Amino acid sequence: MSNYSRVVVAGLSGDAGKTVVSCGLVSSLRDKGLNVSAFKKGPDYIDAAWLSLASGKPARNLDTYLMGFRLAKKSFLKNAAMDGISVIEGNRGLFDGVDARGTHSTAELAKLLQAPVVIVQDISKVTRSAAAIILGCMKLDPDLNIAGVVLNRVANIRHAGLAREAIEEITGVPVLGMIPKLSRESVLPSRHLGLVTPNEFERRSAFLLEIKEIIEGNVDVDGIIEVAKRTATLEFDAVRDVEPGIMEHRRESSKVKIAFFRDESFSFYYPENLEMLDDAGAELIPVSPSHDTLGDDIDALYIGGGFPEMNLQGLASNRRMMFAVKEAAEDGLPVYAECGGLMYLARSIEWNGNEHPMSGVLPIKVSMYERPQGHGYCEAVVDNENPFFKVGTTLRGHEFHYSKIAERDREIETSFALSRGVGCFNKRDGLKYKNVFASYIHLHAVSTPEWVSGMISCARKYKSSKMTTSLTLA
Repeated sequence: MSNYSRVVVAGLSGDAGKTVVSCGLVSSLRDKGLNVSAFKKGPDYIDAAWLSLASGKPARNLDTYLMGFRLAKKSFLKNAAMDGISVIEGNRGLFDGVDARGTHSTAELAKLLQAPVVIVQDISKVTRSAAAIILGCMKLDPDLNIAGVVLNRVANIRHAGLAREAIEEITGVPVLGMIPKLSRESVLPSRHLGLVTPNEFERRSAFLLEIKEIIEGNVDVDGIIEVAKRTATLEFDAVRDVEPGIMEHRRESSKVKIAFFRDESFSFYYPENLEMLDDAGAELIPVSPSHDTLGDDIDALYIGGGFPEMNLQGLASNRRMMFAVKEAAEDGLPVYAECGGLMYLARSIEWNGNEHPMSGVLPIKVSMYERPQGHGYCEAVVDNENPFFKVGTTLRGHEFHYSKIAERDREIETSFALSRGVGCFNKRDGLKYKNVFASYIHLHAVSTPEWVSGMISCARKYKSSKMTTSLTLA
């Protein structure tokens, strides 16, 4: 294979079938014995989790808005399968970005990576019009390499044949697959934030096998492999392409211990966030907020996002953990929480008319709503002292939450002002209390290495204070 063989699986809209095709393709390639690396364009955690399950190793997010084009390319080069094949799943429509010019779109990422694009096209109730759409994509951006089309939601053989003939004759782009309309059981399960996470889906292994068989029965997998081979060589500079932020942390003989919530309720962690903490000298300790409690010897706690609202009874029933978190926070333990983590630190969560007690670290009540209360990219400037970020730091992240802060028992300080996004309230975010920091914004460590510095620094200061206290008492 050529150096970094790769292909982008794109759609013309959301719900075109990209994730089903990408996961099935990755599973099939892996079953062929190929070394497969999977990527998700954009900040989405859940699609990346399904791709991780399909590939058997962490799928990486590539987001040019969060990371910038240079770092997105470097992240790809660092994690791509040099001796195999990389599959990059796009997001939304092929040309949809943050503005009318399509900045930060899947198309722009594909051009950055010089990767061929295979479009998954929903042809429900169209035939020749499908060719017009593909032709329009080619005319809109002639620099984009549209190398194939997979027709999705095909009604019957005649329907597929007409659309295929029109596309190939008019555009010259080969049709590499024709997938029939699938039953509800054959599509990924979803809910309010998108797909259900793999950890919550008991049939995940059998389901991936079913998707693989659907793809192998209806898609020219070998044809896509040939498309992926026909790629230009990407440059990789082993010195310049070191992940930013890593080198500034010296690994010390005495590590800091950072616990982090991980179970069915809290699973939104970018692999790089955990890896960069480890590289910087952290011993990472996964704990379940539903079943475990905190150890006495940890130096910081990291609570990522997830779906605490789907397991409120299980979380609330483990009062031992909630008491431990509250006691540790009062004692000065550094706690960093994102979105679902913010909800866990609240006094309570209200959903469907019922109020469920949480840890009570923060004097707030959070309520769930039917519609998103914050959805999209965020940009903020740190303008208030806090344990984790220096004043003046610019942060880029994203938010996607159906909850918002409904009540505040008292005033609570915030750490930064948003120029883009919703945040907690009044275009403010970054709630702080002692060494606790809670935000609706998700940050990616590749684009925000300051987050790694802040976590490690806070943990070391807390560890040092504990040792000083112990010596004083002795």
